[in-house]
Amino acid sequence: MIQRTALFLLLSALLVRVGEAQPQRTVIIDADTGNEVDDLYAVVQGLIAPSWNVVGLNATQWQVSHWAVAQSMEESYRLNQVLLAYLGLNGQVRSNRGAEARLFDWGNLSQPSAASNFIIQHAHQATEDKVVVFALGALTNVASALLDDPSIASKIALYWLGSAYDFENGTMSNIDFNSVMDVQAVHVVLHSDVELHIIPVNVAAAMTFDWNETRDRLEGKHDLLDFLLQRWYNHLDGGRDQRTIWDLALIQAVLSPEMATEVQVRTSKERGDRDVWMYRSIDAEAMREAFFQSVLDHLGERE
Repeated sequence: MIQRTALFLLLSALLVRVGEAQPQRTVIIDADTGNEVDDLYAVVQGLIAPSWNVVGLNATQWQVSHWAVAQSMEESYRLNQVLLAYLGLNGQVRSNRGAEARLFDWGNLSQPSAASNFIIQHAHQATEDKVVVFALGALTNVASALLDDPSIASKIALYWLGSAYDFENGTMSNIDFNSVMDVQAVHVVLHSDVELHIIPVNVAAAMTFDWNETRDRLEGKHDLLDFLLQRWYNHLDGGRDQRTIWDLALIQAVLSPEMATEVQVRTSKERGDRDVWMYRSIDAEAMREAFFQSVLDHLGERE
């Protein structure tokens, strides 16, 4: 009996060591943080994920939106800096400015930036595992990186919130916000060889938060959590009782694959005629609860 117990403890210790030895995934988050409310919630969740090594937080433009501020990318960059400061990550996670506008219309379409160059740099540093790039807004920075250095397509795995997909008829449309902010960038990415995972907006739409619950769960627990509540309340369309926290659905789907269903589909010829991975459904309730538990466990009660 003693020998069996000793053997069990030895095996358990070995398993713990193996688990500890598992390398973190190298992650870059590319977000139009200044655009809406959901980006901040998604970015915070990504930054505190223990299984990820977030090396960069890129700012993305949404310049063609009717609600766009004069310098949309710069507003995203500013808010990225704020989030990193709240988490004490300034200097640990690289904050990059992205393109100030969508891709050019002709000639060299690329909009090179610190963000696109950062993607290229880390793609080439990748060894066995691909660099994971989350695009939570327009694909301008990612497309620019692919245009400037097509060889990185085999070195990154791109996860994007965008498009709408009809699973019954197998048709994709690109009239959603993230697509329209740079339709040329969508074309570039779809016609590239990059590994592509998409959560369409008609699936991410299930990720809704209630104001009263969100306030009750987060208020007074940490300055950053209060800041997230302020963003909800003080945004241009503040006062909503409910919001769709779109981007968080994508982050949670990758963090907790058991909370989402992903299928492989073939795009039409005009959209690249290629295989992509498409999220077909999510467990929004479980994702929402996982977010609350994660941020509260990480940030804890305010002293």
